[in-house]
Amino acid sequence: MTIAVKDLSFAYEGGDYIFRNLSFTLHTEWKTGLIGRNGRGKTTLLNLFLGSLPYTGVIVKAVEPLYFPFAVRDKTVKTIDLLKSIAVNADDYQIERELALLKAGFAIDREFGTLSFGQQSKALLAALFLCEDRFLLIDEPTNHLDLEGREIVAKYLRKKDGFILVSHDRAFLDTAVDHIMAIDKEQVTIQKGNFSSWFENKRLQDEFEISSNAKLAKEIKRLQSAAKRNSEWSDAIEKTKYHTKISGLKVDRGYIGHKSAKMMKRSKALEDRQNSAIAEKSTLLKNIETAPKLKINQQEFHRNIYVSLRDVTIFRGGQPCAEGINFEVERGERVAIRGKNGSGKSTILQLICGEKLAYTGEMDIPNALKISSVAQDSAFLHGSLNGFADDRAIDKTLFLTILRKLDFKRSEFDLDIAILSEGQKKKVQIAAALSESANLYIWDEALNYIDLFSRLQIEDFIIEYQPTLLFVEHDRTFCEKVATRIVSI
Repeated sequence: MTIAVKDLSFAYEGGDYIFRNLSFTLHTEWKTGLIGRNGRGKTTLLNLFLGSLPYTGVIVKAVEPLYFPFAVRDKTVKTIDLLKSIAVNADDYQIERELALLKAGFAIDREFGTLSFGQQSKALLAALFLCEDRFLLIDEPTNHLDLEGREIVAKYLRKKDGFILVSHDRAFLDTAVDHIMAIDKEQVTIQKGNFSSWFENKRLQDEFEISSNAKLAKEIKRLQSAAKRNSEWSDAIEKTKYHTKISGLKVDRGYIGHKSAKMMKRSKALEDRQNSAIAEKSTLLKNIETAPKLKINQQEFHRNIYVSLRDVTIFRGGQPCAEGINFEVERGERVAIRGKNGSGKSTILQLICGEKLAYTGEMDIPNALKISSVAQDSAFLHGSLNGFADDRAIDKTLFLTILRKLDFKRSEFDLDIAILSEGQKKKVQIAAALSESANLYIWDEALNYIDLFSRLQIEDFIIEYQPTLLFVEHDRTFCEKVATRIVSI
């Protein structure tokens, strides 16, 4: 069965077109990963499949789609009752089987709201795949999953069929999908394979187009020069028709006219070749993703050890939430904190950033150390970008320049931050951090919702500039490339 899209166009009211005359066919048995830069319309496309947005064109669906994550309004309900309200034809044993495959690790009679965000995601995924005769639209399921949880869910999805998966985690996509649908600048392409194979093919295609573009530019320049010379020669020959004599003899105007016409014909052929080369050149480079280099305003600190925690236990509400923490961060290190959901990773970063938390043990952070942080949560962001820059006391021009490099549109500069996508909000936080003068950068899941190309861009600048960085991140590929040391909690 298929989903067929023909001449689909859509734009939000008062905005530019997100899609224009889009056509493709998607097989519903595929495990399809949907990728594209923030703001390209991934979630919008899912909503168009659901029929929740007006559009022009045609979408023919052989099977009705179902969207994940589900909106859960009453979180006091028992988990088993909630899952049965979603998968109405599922038996208890089927739900328990799916939860076991997902290694959910909780009692199904618990209130849904008492589960961790990662456990809630697994529970809802179990119900999703028990919904019969539906094509599943899975929108960024990894954001509340730790590294182990992502691996479990990826392997779970690999054994299923019939879904579109939006994710920016490369390792997750490589495990879970067998096709990639990419929303490019000018088109949507579908290719068999996982993310790595798609990315390698795109790299080769981009290199071919860049090389072809350079060759055509040279060819066009050569043809322009040749056409100009032929035109000048033709004009010069044509003028000799009107000389009365050459070496005392009358000119043969017919011969000269024939020779002039021949030169003009040759010039026209050169012009046609030139126009053909220009037309071919115009088809290139349209979908190449550019990623300008980022920079960081890091300042050296006089001490070698920036942070030291020895036998630290942190408390919330009188209860320990992170125990026996021992590690140091030295100048130039990029330290990743790794641990399961609920192990206290974010709490440790909050303590180091200066939040007033009760703790025992020894923590040594120099008073003069300048720390720049990116928080896990971005829901608090609101107001204008200029106002945000004023609140953070950062250079507005630098801040907006970094946002442009992170693929922000100028038209988005005047919007309230609160209405931006989650990926765009994260970019606001990252751009602010890169605009600050600091000794130590602390990032708590800064890449959540950030698109793949921006992740690569951020990876490159960290590897080049080697800032002192303490971070929590569940993107395995990013950690492997960036971290100089891993601290397990």
